[in-house]
Amino acid sequence: MRTTAAALTALACVGVAALAGCGSDEAEGGVSRNAPAATRGASPSPSPTPDWNPRPGSVAAVGDSITRGFDACSVLADCPEVSWATGSDDAVRSLAVRLLGPSRAADRSWNHAVSGSRMVQLPEQMARAAKERPELVTVMTGANDACRDSVRLMTPVADFRASFEASMRQLRDGAPKAQVYVSSVPDLKRLWSTGRENELGKKIWQLGICRSMLADADDLGPAAVARRDAVRERVVAYNGVLRDVCAKDRYCRYDGGAVFDFRFTGTQLSQWDWFHPSRDGQARLAEIAYRNITAAGG
Repeated sequence: MRTTAAALTALACVGVAALAGCGSDEAEGGVSRNAPAATRGASPSPSPTPDWNPRPGSVAAVGDSITRGFDACSVLADCPEVSWATGSDDAVRSLAVRLLGPSRAADRSWNHAVSGSRMVQLPEQMARAAKERPELVTVMTGANDACRDSVRLMTPVADFRASFEASMRQLRDGAPKAQVYVSSVPDLKRLWSTGRENELGKKIWQLGICRSMLADADDLGPAAVARRDAVRERVVAYNGVLRDVCAKDRYCRYDGGAVFDFRFTGTQLSQWDWFHPSRDGQARLAEIAYRNITAAGG
């Protein structure tokens, strides 16, 4: 029991979890309960792209711990072999494997994602990805920008936009014609709604995971509802930025909100933290990406 307690405490404070925060700030809120559907500005269809090759010959991935497979195989550990983007696990059948086949994927795919990273770290990852000269770069990041110790600490939308624009410039400096597939940020409020059905999961959340959304998981009072809605609305705003910035690049395709709209089930969440995708969840992300990337003309 001592070992288990130590592991859970470490899980709460690990600095590399993509959707986790650890600190003492009080959660804050103060926005309307439901974000209007129009503010999402996204549909389940990928954005149109005039010059798009649905069968790229190499893949580089950037992002946070979702793309690193964090907590999908064991507690407090990355598991890149189950990554939705570049993993080798047969049960997941990653995007790279689906596009290239297992043998070519091993040689022609690279994972430059970093667990715990936020959008401000993406330009550095993009610069590393550009050095590989990939035909496709996948982007999934932004959850950590909303998943903080408090609403007050979430990344401002303007800063989020500036960092993403800088990331695209970094990529274009080294790989001017690389295609970019941008995944929407998951709906953190829906993950809270699903994960809170697990009693052990809620106990782990109490140790400090993603306080802006998960603090006091069973509190349905006005302040808690407003706080969670503030986080959700910020995620919606981030996805609007991803869509708009991507639309300005002829080789970029946004997923149309497909990941945001996806309804993760309990089996698709990590048994370690009930928040990150499990191996099955990673497989679902790979399916979404493959379907959108191979769609002709967007």
